[in-house]
Amino acid sequence: LVSMLATSAGAQDYAPCPGWNPPDAKDRHHELFISPFTRHWTLSDEHKPVYALGFTQRLPDDRFCGFSLFRNSFGQPSGYIYLGKTWEGFVPSLPKLYGSVSAGVLFGYVDRYEGKVPANNHGFSPGLIPALGYRLTPAVSLELQLLGSAGIMFGTALRF
Repeated sequence: LVSMLATSAGAQDYAPCPGWNPPDAKDRHHELFISPFTRHWTLSDEHKPVYALGFTQRLPDDRFCGFSLFRNSFGQPSGYIYLGKTWEGFVPSLPKLYGSVSAGVLFGYVDRYEGKVPANNHGFSPGLIPALGYRLTPAVSLELQLLGSAGIMFGTALRF
């Protein structure tokens, strides 16, 4: 269906991510991000545990795109669709350390919690998430994601 829509819209080479290569590409990587814990900067009785599961497609030049599904701080099902960039080994003495930033669209903060994220419009708002990670192995890393003025998310990324 997506292929038919893209062709009918005049897009000959539809790709779900800019720069995405077909499945037989040699440098194609996927990443699964699992977060069991988020720490809020300010505690509130309204806060509930936040759990996240994300899927990322690695692209050439250390770029990536993907989506994350999570339960937000107020117990609402939420999501984040994003594009981003990673900087591997940016500290020469710590080659396994990396930084990244993603930008995209958050959705899911609705009803009385709509004002909890900036520029929210009926549950949709812009998102920008910087992260710092450490590669334990080429396939496993630990990562901290800064969630603006709300808090920090801890997780594990698994490459395959």
